[in-house]
Amino acid sequence: MAQLTVMISGGFNGPYQQMLPHFEKMTGISVNTLSGASQGTGPKTIKAQLNKGIATDIVIMSREGLAELMEQGRIIPGTDVDLANAPLGAAVPSGSPKPNIGTITAFKQSLIDAKSIAVPGSTSGIYLTNELFPSLGVSNQISVTVTERGSQATTLLAAKQVAMAVQPTSELVNVAGIDYIGRLPQELQLIQTFAAAIVVGSKESASAQKFIQLLSSKQSAQAIEDGGMDLIRR
Repeated sequence: MAQLTVMISGGFNGPYQQMLPHFEKMTGISVNTLSGASQGTGPKTIKAQLNKGIATDIVIMSREGLAELMEQGRIIPGTDVDLANAPLGAAVPSGSPKPNIGTITAFKQSLIDAKSIAVPGSTSGIYLTNELFPSLGVSNQISVTVTERGSQATTLLAAKQVAMAVQPTSELVNVAGIDYIGRLPQELQLIQTFAAAIVVGSKESASAQKFIQLLSSKQSAQAIEDGGMDLIRR
């Protein structure tokens, strides 16, 4: 029986977990799932794990992180496929009042009122801490906790150790202990495209291609929308 190893970042994890049993049942192929951040520093990024020699057939991650792997020659050319888009959203601990984030001014004030913000250290967190917060002029008025993974940011939020989390919508919906507020205003958005690709050295490229085809097909559309993501218009 063929076995695939997939290394995935948090942004597409919801739709992936929903479609995984269907793929295994349909094909008889078993899948081993590993986890890593699309970008950032530290040993848990997908790039760092691949550089350590961890064997993987498929990576699923933000386009920004995938571009780095492609530059390194770690991706089989022509195998990359866009799966879904994820805008940035915000959430608060369950039961907390939901602030207005519908305009630039309202979102800025909500950040200042919240004071303590959690963001993931991957693609979205890099954008938020290096670009958005400075451009809004709030960097000196808020305390930002950068976690290695998006799931760690929502864990802090659920425990009320921070007052707000800002990260991809797909990492905020369907998470216990937090209440999703909504998407950031369009003018402030970073729309992340999550994509899959086959890693150089994979011995299961045919099986890998089957899985990627399923994840990018109409069969996955409901799982993608349930996961707080937007469909790719093909």
